[in-house]
Amino acid sequence: MEHLKYPIGRFEFGQTYTMTETQAHIQTISALPSKLFNVVNGLSEDQLETPYRPEGWTVRQTVHHVTDSHLNAYIRCKLAMTEENPPAKAYEEQLWAELADGKSAPVDWSLKMLQYLHLRWVMFLNSLSESDLQRTYFHSAMQRKFTLQEVIALYAWHSEHHYQHINQLAIREGWK
Repeated sequence: MEHLKYPIGRFEFGQTYTMTETQAHIQTISALPSKLFNVVNGLSEDQLETPYRPEGWTVRQTVHHVTDSHLNAYIRCKLAMTEENPPAKAYEEQLWAELADGKSAPVDWSLKMLQYLHLRWVMFLNSLSESDLQRTYFHSAMQRKFTLQEVIALYAWHSEHHYQHINQLAIREGWK
């Protein structure tokens, strides 16, 4: 079950990264919208309603979750660049996934939103200097500071984490 929940392993908090690693993380974030589109393109409504693991989100909910999460991350990054260690409000992602848009909106809506969000986010991330990457926000639920460099690594992991949920399900079910 652990492999179904964490197909690429858990994220390791508290690490530091080189500029080369950070650039690779930004590239991973940049690639996600196309990868998600390719893995869900052509799936039927029934397939979109399939959970990636027992008691997990459906493919549809996972796509919507990624967009919700990355919208929050983008805003947190911009706040960190414009304020001194601003608070980052947590949100109840499990509850968001159960709202009407998370459970039944077409995945295309989130895929299009994610595409344009990532264009802006990646442009912003690529503009950051090494000193900018050390700017922080304080995550209220985790009770810790995050540098932008760690946030970029976290969302590169998050991108691949949820992509693999859907991709591995598609492989197991013979959809692709």
